[in-house]
Amino acid sequence: MDRNPTDRPRHHRKIMPFEPDGSNDALHKKSRLKAAELNQHALGYGALAEAEWQAAGIAAPNLPAMRRYRLERIRAELKRRDYAGALLYDPVNIRYATDATNMQLWVAHNRTRHCFVATDGPVVLFDYFSCEHLSDHSGVVDEVRPAVSWAYLYSGELTGKVRRWAAGIADLVLEHGGGNRRIAVDHINPEGIEELARLGISTGNGEAVMENARLIKSPDEILAMRRAIAACEAAMGEMEKALRPGISENELWAELHRGNIARGGEWIETRLLSSGPRTNPWFQECSSRTIEAGELVAFDTDLIGPYGFCADLSRTWLCGDAPPSHEQRDLFRIAADQIAHNTELMRSGISFRDLVEGSSVPPGDCFPARYGVLYHGVGLADEYPTLPHASDWTDDTPDGVLEPGMVLCVESYIGRLGGYEGVKIEEQILITETGNEKLSTYPLDNRLLGG
Repeated sequence: MDRNPTDRPRHHRKIMPFEPDGSNDALHKKSRLKAAELNQHALGYGALAEAEWQAAGIAAPNLPAMRRYRLERIRAELKRRDYAGALLYDPVNIRYATDATNMQLWVAHNRTRHCFVATDGPVVLFDYFSCEHLSDHSGVVDEVRPAVSWAYLYSGELTGKVRRWAAGIADLVLEHGGGNRRIAVDHINPEGIEELARLGISTGNGEAVMENARLIKSPDEILAMRRAIAACEAAMGEMEKALRPGISENELWAELHRGNIARGGEWIETRLLSSGPRTNPWFQECSSRTIEAGELVAFDTDLIGPYGFCADLSRTWLCGDAPPSHEQRDLFRIAADQIAHNTELMRSGISFRDLVEGSSVPPGDCFPARYGVLYHGVGLADEYPTLPHASDWTDDTPDGVLEPGMVLCVESYIGRLGGYEGVKIEEQILITETGNEKLSTYPLDNRLLGG
């Protein structure tokens, strides 16, 4: 059969996508343009996610406005702290500054990608080899340069690469710092700090800059977060449908991964799913254990979904059709009541300390097995602040005030010390001008509530 001349060429055929003009520059330009147009961020999240968001009535965020807002937040914090710029290695911080991604988990432990945000000047992304196209969609990256990685993986014991890297950073500071040689750095090895100091560049706490910049979400960020939560909850629904006696914890957990990826999500930060006796104490990682009828299944999504936003929700379900035991209902009710009480306290203007002091805590036989925090911030990941129980508050625990636009998760784990099972519930809450709004909507298991 004759092949249609409009068919795409087979992968094994060596064919140019266009007629070359003899210039490698032209080839690079055409290749970069093609790759940029096919970047995941340019293609969007697909029919499944878009249909679910439309059905839920969640409008699309204005991504150019969101990116500009983030850059303004970073620069305002840099000015407030008198820095010439920020040097970022944490892939979540790079995402916040540029909305560009590249092998996010891999670069988290292999320092091959970084970004310089000048307080008054350009955003320069130092990306992995041949990855210039990955930020062309963002509109906030002014220049892409090849990253000089001096991680031991690439440089061994030699110091030449760290010197070459530091010289490039120092040149940017000298060119755009207006005489200010102080920069904020989030994650960096000591030899980098030493080499920058040798070149007259001093460094400060970039984590403080970025956590405070990320603290207040714009309306577009909230829309993106709503969409990430909706995608997470749709995947949770698929997960709950798959829950049946005989399925393993790992098989059930895989449903959440599958649903997240199918909707354009990115990764899951932990493996916190357990069943039956493994639910007490908390923090058992997901295993090959087979889930039995009548057992509790507790999990924490810790999910990085569409737009890079975190959906950090916890639920506890009952496996099978049998009614729950009195003990299971008691534990669940204590957790649900704690969440409800502690959510009610969340409002603009309340101090962290007052929030903690007024919070409900587990009863005496559950308190030793309590969850480590009552509240924590959330955005592109778990964020500042993290608020402990009042009894765990120390002189060096940071205080502050809840403000509109902050998003926090409220946590509860209830299990008796030495008990058989436990219950985990967590909700994601937006602080508003008039109080708060619960962004998470997935229903609690009505059987365990006593309904």
